[in-house]
Amino acid sequence: MPVQAPQWTEFLLCPICTQTFEETVRRPISLGCGHTVCKMCLNKLHRKACPFDQTAISTDIEQLPVNTALLQLVGGQVPKAQPVALITSPEDSQHYEEARQCVEELALYLKPLSVGLSSTAQSMLSRPMQRKLVTLVHCQLVEEEGRVRAMRAARSLGERTVTELILQHQNPQQLSSNLWAAVRARGCQFLGPAMQEEALKLVLLALEDGSALSRKVLVLFVVQRLEPRFPQASKTSIGHVVQLLYRASCFKVTKRDEDSSLMQLKEEFRTYEALRREHDSQIVQIAMEGGLRIAPDQWSSLLYGDQSHKSHMQSIIDKLQTPASFAQSVQELTIALQRTGDPANLNRLRPHLELLANIDPSPDAPPPTWEQLEKGLVAVKTVVHGLVDFIQNHSKKGADPQQHSKYKTYMCRDMKQKGGCPRGASCTFAHSQEELEKCARQHIKLHLYCFFLSSLKSPTLKASGIETVVTSHPIVKLDTQG
Repeated sequence: MPVQAPQWTEFLLCPICTQTFEETVRRPISLGCGHTVCKMCLNKLHRKACPFDQTAISTDIEQLPVNTALLQLVGGQVPKAQPVALITSPEDSQHYEEARQCVEELALYLKPLSVGLSSTAQSMLSRPMQRKLVTLVHCQLVEEEGRVRAMRAARSLGERTVTELILQHQNPQQLSSNLWAAVRARGCQFLGPAMQEEALKLVLLALEDGSALSRKVLVLFVVQRLEPRFPQASKTSIGHVVQLLYRASCFKVTKRDEDSSLMQLKEEFRTYEALRREHDSQIVQIAMEGGLRIAPDQWSSLLYGDQSHKSHMQSIIDKLQTPASFAQSVQELTIALQRTGDPANLNRLRPHLELLANIDPSPDAPPPTWEQLEKGLVAVKTVVHGLVDFIQNHSKKGADPQQHSKYKTYMCRDMKQKGGCPRGASCTFAHSQEELEKCARQHIKLHLYCFFLSSLKSPTLKASGIETVVTSHPIVKLDTQG
């Protein structure tokens, strides 16, 4: 019976014995299917098959090389050149060594995710980038299937790199206005998270039993039900919401001679979850058509007003990606760089990105040659290095998260449960009781200071002696002289 696969953040633990990999007994051995198990557990398997997906292990376990990329992350000694019995040609061995070193270099960006690492460490890569990189690190390059997986992982990592670079070149203040302008340009509208949700539920209420209504009747029904809670609801705005669903092909339309067409909700969209997903997909597609690249957390905030729908939005984005999306994104990045003058010379990455975009992402793609594997991994290493260099030296992004009213006012769940946090210093939750108390004091100080400033402007408050109360607070100790 297959064993449940581990969480991606636990990549330094053997998923069978749950012990951290090390260089003597528990050396990490990656399989062709993309799972990594320690040598001790691998030797104890009753049948030669991966315990997670039951893929047969056709190669002699003793001939599979140690995953040096993971070994270095647990402090193990990594040999400069590792002899591999499965590769006989000196030329192929050289390509393999170059490819292996590329993966090792990239794996160093995962160092902050190491369990138990100090909270001062910080990864320069976003969570989606880290996750895709973990997939690449687990690939067994000496296996044919592993090489196919490595090329797909390199392509995926390259595509995400382009998206992140485009996000870096977008103005976050103009992002929402540009998005809703693109939606309105197609005769559609988004009324805000709460009102849109109610409107969709009312459309569902009217049509979930298979009824067929004209657009006019459907719109009037929704407006009349919405008005008590949302007085701003109008036939025009609700008509635009219905148009959004129409564009998403949610309706079966029956035309009638000399009368309005009847709209019937397709059977697969007669639950709120299915209708909402198709609705969200249509908005994401409009954004992509308009050249906008929006991160899952931003989508969650824009469409739901919270941060709990990031996974939902990421799955929609992934589903809308096509093999041609990568090349299109490279073109969009080129246009963005022309607009800014490209001070970081990111245009130098274009040949590498185009090479990655040309990799066949289909599961039945032919295995790459050793030379193609080396070129693919050199390309992905170059573009990821380019992204990190841009973030470190040229990015103008980054509103200070410490200005948020709830910054580090709660303990980090990952730190409490696992003893380490993959977000490192960029985590907005506290990593120790000391940090929690320190940030709490800072918040109190900030709020009292703001209240103190308002008291100086208000004659009534000033006369009440509030200034003395605030300045004498033991946490604040403000210097009113200045």
